[in-house]
Amino acid sequence: SRLPAERELATKLGVSRASVREAIISLEIGGLVEVRIGTGIFVTASAASAGTRDRDVGPGPFELLSARKLIEGEIAALAAANASDHDIEGLRQTVRRMESNVDDFGVREESDRDFHLRLAKASGNGSLELVVEGLWAQRAELWGRMQKHFHTTDLARQTIRDHAAIVKAVAAHDASGARAAMRRHIARVVHEFERGLEGAAQIQKATGPSSAKHGRRAILPTA
Repeated sequence: SRLPAERELATKLGVSRASVREAIISLEIGGLVEVRIGTGIFVTASAASAGTRDRDVGPGPFELLSARKLIEGEIAALAAANASDHDIEGLRQTVRRMESNVDDFGVREESDRDFHLRLAKASGNGSLELVVEGLWAQRAELWGRMQKHFHTTDLARQTIRDHAAIVKAVAAHDASGARAAMRRHIARVVHEFERGLEGAAQIQKATGPSSAKHGRRAILPTA
């Protein structure tokens, strides 16, 4: 069955549209609803079975991004204080790899993850490396299910610029600048995520039989 529109759900439940939006993402990640662009939000067959009623879908994407903004901002500051020339060159290499493969989603994702893990290693704190590995394990599951709703190459290029700004601050051993650059980067991803989901979750009137079939699909912003 089809759920009401995002705005209507927010009004009925007495919550913000942002809260409804995040709930929809979490439900889709758990396989309980399906967002069909141009048509609406539908409860899946699996959601109707008794076995999925108590399913734990885990933290939502905004929770994850909020945690990353706090943790990785401080990691960037530590990296600026502790990074060796070798660490800095490794970070630059990942940026160059993303630039050279901007249209290759798989390589771009691998390079994106490598950048953040290298940054954690450059912090000099092994425990923080493990924390970032855990955050990215959560990210992989979320992004794998949600990539269809979000835009592509332009966002990838912005991510490359964000990463370059972080590296510049780390190379200058500017802790406050590195922290700010990382926080801007994550905040930008949150903004794009909200904007992309708002369009995807909005129930639209079909303009013809091909509207739902050929609805706009793109990929999730890299971060």
